[in-house]
Amino acid sequence: LRKIPRSMWDALLKSVRCEIISFKRNDQIDAYVLSESSMFVSKRRWILKTCGTTTPLECLEPLLQMAETLAGYSDVDYLFYSRKNFKRPDLQVTPHRGFEEEVSLLDSFFENGRAYCLGSINRDCWYLYTYSREGGMTPSANVSRNMHSIESDQTIEILMTDLDPDVMAIFTKEECKNATEATEKSGIELLIPDMVIDDYLFEPCGYSMNGISKLGLTGNDEYKEGCYMTIHITPEPEFSYVSFESNVASSNYGDLISRVIKLFQPGKFLVTIFISRTSKAQDAGHGMDYKTTIG
Repeated sequence: LRKIPRSMWDALLKSVRCEIISFKRNDQIDAYVLSESSMFVSKRRWILKTCGTTTPLECLEPLLQMAETLAGYSDVDYLFYSRKNFKRPDLQVTPHRGFEEEVSLLDSFFENGRAYCLGSINRDCWYLYTYSREGGMTPSANVSRNMHSIESDQTIEILMTDLDPDVMAIFTKEECKNATEATEKSGIELLIPDMVIDDYLFEPCGYSMNGISKLGLTGNDEYKEGCYMTIHITPEPEFSYVSFESNVASSNYGDLISRVIKLFQPGKFLVTIFISRTSKAQDAGHGMDYKTTIG
């Protein structure tokens, strides 16, 4: 997929209602900071993370065409689409006006896909759609999800709201003159070591960053090439929001969760973990007990 030229990614993202702001790469992965979150591209894997009123599912058809004609991939091995319930669903546009509409579109591309709602439908919940060419993508009732895949894979995501106003002030032009200052002042660069950081501070406020593992790392097997982290921050006190995501593998995510929560000081947070059966993070669910001690 890394063969696909930048101009075609630009065109694809227009259908999603966002654009590329910045870009970094290493031997394993291309990382794009977008006007509405992030995109990551590796040899056989594509990740798009968006926010606001973007339309990520609108790019499915051109994406599949590009993968086949430019990269030679005619079949999707596995897919998962997930999101939290919308805070303002009335502002969303088709095909994202509701999860049923999203599922209908996904089903038109992927036979035998499976749709789930995790949590209470009248409170915070998590919508999930999975597809596997070989099946076996049923999530358990645990926080940690074992998911069949051909390659080892794992993702941890932490969604935070009601954040500390003093911390959020760092991510404004009034407090910091540029993204580098905000990254250093907040301590974001310490969350996962040995990452090359690509950050952006919006005007007058708001912050996005991607981190990708440095080349030639030795010693820490968990932070190897191909690993990424991404953070997106809406600091306004009326609707403060932070999302953190990474594919770093760990047998216990408790320490990472603790560092993220300690840095941002949210009033509420939600953790999701997706893990393939071949990942060395497959026992990470045991570390979730640690989350309850975070204060």
